Amino acid sequence: MKQDLRTKFADSSRGVYLFGTTPPKATTSDEAASEIADKLLDRLKHVEFDGLIVYDIQDESSRIDMPRPFPYMRTLDPLVYSKLLREKSEKPIITYKSVSQRDKEAFIEWLDTAWNTYDVRDTVLVGSPSSEGEIKLSLNDAYAAIADHPANFQLGGVTIAERHAVKRNEHERLISKSANGCEFFVSQAVYNAQATIDMLSSYARQCRKEGITPKRVILTFTPCGSAKTLEFMEWLGISVPEATKFRIIDAENPLQESTQICRNNLEQILEAVMPLNIPIGLNIESLTNRKEEIDASIRLFKLLKSIVDLKLAEANI
Repeated sequence: MKQDLRTKFADSSRGVYLFGTTPPKATTSDEAASEIADKLLDRLKHVEFDGLIVYDIQDESSRIDMPRPFPYMRTLDPLVYSKLLREKSEKPIITYKSVSQRDKEAFIEWLDTAWNTYDVRDTVLVGSPSSEGEIKLSLNDAYAAIADHPANFQLGGVTIAERHAVKRNEHERLISKSANGCEFFVSQAVYNAQATIDMLSSYARQCRKEGITPKRVILTFTPCGSAKTLEFMEWLGISVPEATKFRIIDAENPLQESTQICRNNLEQILEAVMPLNIPIGLNIESLTNRKEEIDASIRLFKLLKSIVDLKLAEANI
């Protein structure tokens, strides 16, 4: 019998390896969406992965004054694309849900539909991208609603090391989200290793202080092959140190250089965090639909998975 993600996440002796993707644009036909899903899974057929993440893409223009480097386009409902990928891959799918645009009643209806119609078992709830504009349902109220719901979702949360670098309280957010039912966390894409190390170290320390077992933290990595992708990463709020920017932009092969940077960052993080007993996972994504970057994300997945596997094997000897 195939293990579900809950069982895998609970086994701290192993890594968990996920691949993140966005649904196709909203105007995509059923046939074309099926072809896109097939193409993704064909790329992953020689990769050992535990599941997929399907994001819920929102217009985040209220979060930042800078214009979006790539135009925002509505996508297919993540529920629909999650079900398609689940049926084709026979793998668990973590479905993101942005909760702020609709009220509690609509959210409860979404929970019913997600569980009963689309077979969603693992979900990550995401709050409003900014405090500007109307928030019809806060993240905390959504956590309360899912806790009261009869369906037994495995609930995850988002963690942002960049937020910790500024406010120094991301570890407290993790503790609070755990109290609200989060069983795992997925990071924003990592390009600043030290920010991630600081956040995870604070989290481990707070857990020790409170006698809590740390939840699994899934670290996201993404390749970057152009100045435009780099601009988009920064627009999304991903912290890229200046020297790292120059390394990528000035490199003969930016994709190869960014892969090496991701490798170095992961090794630094593991060196610092492995002794802290925080179960780690990986999520690899491509931020664009450029073939070169998608192919690079598959290579990156294989490389980073081998590093985590080796470190865990050494730790378990």
